[in-house]
Amino acid sequence: MNPVRGSFPTRQAEYTVLASGLKFPEGPVALDDGSVLIVEIARGTLSRVWPDGNVDVVAELGGGPNGAAIGPDGYCYVCNNGGFEWFEQDGLMIPGDAPTDYQGGTIQRVNIDTGEVTILYTNCAGQRLNGPNDLVFDASGGFWFTDTGKSYGRTMDRSSVYYAQADGTKIQEILFPFDRTNGVALSPDDETLYFAETFTARIWQYPLAGPGKLRTPPRAFDANDLLYGAPGFAGFDSMAVEAGGNVCQATLMDGGITVISPAGNAVEFVAFSDPFVTNICFGGPELSTAYITLSGSGQLVCMPWPRPGTPLHFLNRQIAD
Repeated sequence: MNPVRGSFPTRQAEYTVLASGLKFPEGPVALDDGSVLIVEIARGTLSRVWPDGNVDVVAELGGGPNGAAIGPDGYCYVCNNGGFEWFEQDGLMIPGDAPTDYQGGTIQRVNIDTGEVTILYTNCAGQRLNGPNDLVFDASGGFWFTDTGKSYGRTMDRSSVYYAQADGTKIQEILFPFDRTNGVALSPDDETLYFAETFTARIWQYPLAGPGKLRTPPRAFDANDLLYGAPGFAGFDSMAVEAGGNVCQATLMDGGITVISPAGNAVEFVAFSDPFVTNICFGGPELSTAYITLSGSGQLVCMPWPRPGTPLHFLNRQIAD
């Protein structure tokens, strides 16, 4: 038995490849017309995969575009981590340290019809954004996002969780310090914030009192803040939430999707052959199709999912209705 998967049920993924040859795809956003927005981190683009498999570049973003989400204005908001040095191992693309031309991270807003790009945020209270990674909008139109930081040879940044307004007027650091914050999501009722740490393979949870507000101040070493920690050799990337509340966590190294209940129990592992399973989102009728990025091998795939996903604010409420 693989120690990462534990004693809970494991099944091998049966999926359809929608696009291949992508340059470390992440941040899938399933649009209502059947196309899927993705970022290609190593290519520096926001791209669009059509149902027939064609891939168009929506916008040239530079740096390292990472997480993506549709905002209240219909634009696509992108966390840009500033880029990586890249290397190849066993035929897989793998991100490394900050590149020599690294200038910091940004939050970008993209008009997906015209490709126009606006930079919303480069810092918070004078502190540079180092490696914005993933974001999620709440019902008010604000968004939570993680900043993973960057590594520089023998040193690396500590990580944060931020809350910001979509019009570029306000940004706040809410949680610091963590180690390699990555995926971020909200519970179906918007009352709990979830986020993952990459190399600790932990998912943290914080009850919310409203947009950008924690219900109680965070305390050091509080076990109640931990939803789940993976055993064995694993890393956690981005996540999505099912309508019933389960957290679907993209899992690295032992590549797959780990499904965790709101009570913190791992209930299922869906295994893939790519060790860099980085993102999952839901789309299609009743949000019953999972779109998953296999980043090391450069693929966007889809598969039927046994439980519907949570409708995202400003994107696919009408799909689930």
